[in-house]
Amino acid sequence: MSNSERKPMPLEFEQPLIVLAQQIEALENQVSDNPGLEPDVARLKDQFETLRRSLYANLRPLDHLAIARHSQRPYAKDYFDRWDPEWIEIHGDRKTADDQAIVVGLLKVGTQRFVAVGTQKGRSLREKQQRNFGMPQPEGYRKALRAFLHAQKFTLPIVTLIDTPGAYPGMAAEEHNQAEAIAVNLLELAGLTVPVVAIVTGEGGSGGALAIGVANRILMLEHSVYSVISPEGCASILWRSADKVAEACEAMKMTAREIHKLGVADEVIEEPLGGAHHDWDLAAHNLLEAILNHLKQLSKLNGNAVRDDRQSKFRKMGTIREAV
Repeated sequence: MSNSERKPMPLEFEQPLIVLAQQIEALENQVSDNPGLEPDVARLKDQFETLRRSLYANLRPLDHLAIARHSQRPYAKDYFDRWDPEWIEIHGDRKTADDQAIVVGLLKVGTQRFVAVGTQKGRSLREKQQRNFGMPQPEGYRKALRAFLHAQKFTLPIVTLIDTPGAYPGMAAEEHNQAEAIAVNLLELAGLTVPVVAIVTGEGGSGGALAIGVANRILMLEHSVYSVISPEGCASILWRSADKVAEACEAMKMTAREIHKLGVADEVIEEPLGGAHHDWDLAAHNLLEAILNHLKQLSKLNGNAVRDDRQSKFRKMGTIREAV
């Protein structure tokens, strides 16, 4: 489906906009018979734009979460297709299976080549099941590891796109050693001498996100979220109530701006007004521009400096600063 054919589905907090849009549409249908309504239509359109900008400028953490989870938000393959229409996908972990919740590819943008790894959610019910709703199995993380080692061998930078509620917690995943697969990725990523840039494009959930997120630079799209647990999981543990999700979102400081303020994220990338699902092309352009900028900066460092830069970044996380 092309960008122009896709009409974003409204979210709950967007209802005031929907009501106003319906009023505008009703008046526009009457303009041909009553030209005197044109000033009213223009006035309502101005009100719509003013309300729209005000609404998205004052979102609650729960609203950011809703946008991050929007079913029409672009996923990893949507970005890859726009960056390099001829990108080459790599399949399988060469051990057990090809986990479709992880997508790996070789991309070239201008003169810049890089290895790309991303979590991939599905759109149709069948695809969601095939991609396990974006929750990777151990085989997916081992496929990502294969890509990381390939990049190290051929001195290619790595770009990872994170959009997952977390690693799959099922019985089969545990039997195939999910924790070990994540731990090995953390270890190997920490020691690579090629630049790594990670971007949270939607949900960044727990170890499932961190397994491809140990990077020199961590970027976040404006409406993405990054957390150690889902708000639903937090609410069930702390309050034992599903009604406390909004409070959990507030307490967890999980939005892009909050994560950036904490010093975990290095940059917040602006999205099209209302979210990336409103304009995939613009979202992909903004994201690629930021990636290339950070890769250019990191290319000035030698291999050992790249590794030291990454390790230093993570050692500084959680540092307690005494008040002056």
